[in-house]
Amino acid sequence: MLDLQGDPALISITTLGERLGVNPSTITRLARALGYPGFGALQEVLLRSPMTPGAFYSQQARRALDSADAPSQANATRLCRESQANTDRLIDAFDARAFDEAVQMVVAAPRLSVYGIRQFHAFASFLVYGLRLIRSDVSLLDSNALGQAEGLAALGGDDLLIVASCNPYSTPVIRVARAAAEKGVRLLAITDMASSPLLRYADVALFAPHQTSFISNSMSTFILAAECLINGCAAARPEATRQALEERDRMIRALDIET
Repeated sequence: MLDLQGDPALISITTLGERLGVNPSTITRLARALGYPGFGALQEVLLRSPMTPGAFYSQQARRALDSADAPSQANATRLCRESQANTDRLIDAFDARAFDEAVQMVVAAPRLSVYGIRQFHAFASFLVYGLRLIRSDVSLLDSNALGQAEGLAALGGDDLLIVASCNPYSTPVIRVARAAAEKGVRLLAITDMASSPLLRYADVALFAPHQTSFISNSMSTFILAAECLINGCAAARPEATRQALEERDRMIRALDIET
């Protein structure tokens, strides 16, 4: 099992049992014998694979290319099953208290900015688009590369900054989170595990598992987490949401955007 540190086989106790040739209940008993409350806690430790800085993509590519000779459907099925396992883990580990607090933070904030870079820039854009469907004054921090400092300077103590990153964590996102916390801006982190450096500065954190054989970080559960947050915020203010969506529909018709 130690030889599998960071391997996608660890995503599911069933998959791990098949790889090791043992019954999943044996793995559960082992986890408890080692002092963990269950497989989930041991799994989190094993998924934190030791990694040379800058070697993440090479490591992920090696895993993906190990099955290069397999049929394309088998490879696609494997990746989809791994994403399904991540979704199951997202549901099983769902923290309703943290989620409800995150919703209230979003709803109550006069202004809201979202920050993520590299792959998480796409995630941040998706979250901004969804939240702007139901409320105003939501923006990307450092949109169009206008400056992180300028974006943070515009936020006050009642405002909210949402930051997103996962292992291997992007250093600029950690720096922005630290600066926001020092400024007194409320911070919501969307990340992967309790050891994430973003938690040092976050008021609330939401977690999304992402370990797959994809050549980079899998974003499927992060997008699901964003969709859940957007829907949760919409449900928290049903009348305001209805009015906002009706106005959006009116402007789409006025501008003849959809066919």
